[in-house]
Amino acid sequence: MGQKRVLLLCGDYMEDSEAMVPFQALQAFGVAVDAVCPGKEAGDSCRTAIHELPPGRQTYSESRGHNFTLNANFDEIEVSKYDGLVIPGGRAPEYLAVNSSVVDLVRKFADSKKPIASICHGQLVLAAAGTAKGRKCTAFPAVRPALIASGAHWVEPETMSACVADGNLITAATYEGHPEFIRLFVKALGGNITGSDKKILFLCGDYVEDYEVTVPFQSLQALGCHVDAVCPKKKAGDTCATAVHDFEGDQTYSEKPGHNFTLTADFEGLDSSSYDALVIPGGRSPEYLALDEKVVAVVKHFMDAKKPVASICHGQQILAASGVLQGKKCTAYPAVKLNVVLAGATWLEPEPIYRCFTDGNLVTGAAWPGHPEFISQLMALLGVRVSF
Repeated sequence: MGQKRVLLLCGDYMEDSEAMVPFQALQAFGVAVDAVCPGKEAGDSCRTAIHELPPGRQTYSESRGHNFTLNANFDEIEVSKYDGLVIPGGRAPEYLAVNSSVVDLVRKFADSKKPIASICHGQLVLAAAGTAKGRKCTAFPAVRPALIASGAHWVEPETMSACVADGNLITAATYEGHPEFIRLFVKALGGNITGSDKKILFLCGDYVEDYEVTVPFQSLQALGCHVDAVCPKKKAGDTCATAVHDFEGDQTYSEKPGHNFTLTADFEGLDSSSYDALVIPGGRSPEYLALDEKVVAVVKHFMDAKKPVASICHGQQILAASGVLQGKKCTAYPAVKLNVVLAGATWLEPEPIYRCFTDGNLVTGAAWPGHPEFISQLMALLGVRVSF
């Protein structure tokens, strides 16, 4: 059977995570994903939005997210070439829902009975196309009136991670539901996940890069793995502030505030031996985590036990400080080359920037554009597989 191909329907100020997590997760699972936007071409970018629900506020806040690069042309779409459609949320669906070309496209997918997965405000597009009529459907609560008016059977989301599957239609309330949302979509595409009985630990800290913690974390959860995120001096339920690192024409990356990332386990009393693999995201947190002897001890445990360790971008600062890179082949964000070389590793140039490498039990990547390779190489070490 040929490779599955999916279309991602994008627009300016779509929600940052709701675009990138399914985009990169599906690629990591072996699915080809074309990201398109009306009026734009491959190589153009869409600005994204960070939507958060601050305590005490009546609705979500918005700030600027990453710039999301499109990889296909909207005007060249042939529905027959695709096996499914994904519609992210955010503010883009407000204007996409009144675009006749978009509405026609969604109707063609609906008529073909191919899987459609829509999240948060993306269901505005479903309502406009009439494809939710008579179907069980959830969404971000503010979308309820439009869905009910379109004839959908509204399902109130008990939590913001709620998902509903009705035939070929998969809907979710917000990005908190990504693991089930993506898993249901993979299943609808005919995918089968094996080897997912794994327990994986993430080492987090304040100003960890938003994509570099969220994309692999939710991707591994979507596969059915048990994934825990910890941070020194913090407990389960606490949050880490994240950073949006992007390339915007300056000599180095820019930084903007990202989502708040919720930890799932306590760092104190952590039993590293109970986990099968370790993931170290990048961002600015590795600078100070590398100074923490307890963090260093965790890294040494995994490397000494030859368990899979996957580290990306500035995460290799922690590997270098832990003394585990001697004799290893390793890449990282180019500015971290000094740390890697001084630690005794053989430097592997990340050309292009999405290149990732595996050396024994160690997977290293240079930056978040490499997530599909990064996650798939970790999956290979773990024995987790998605087959279609």
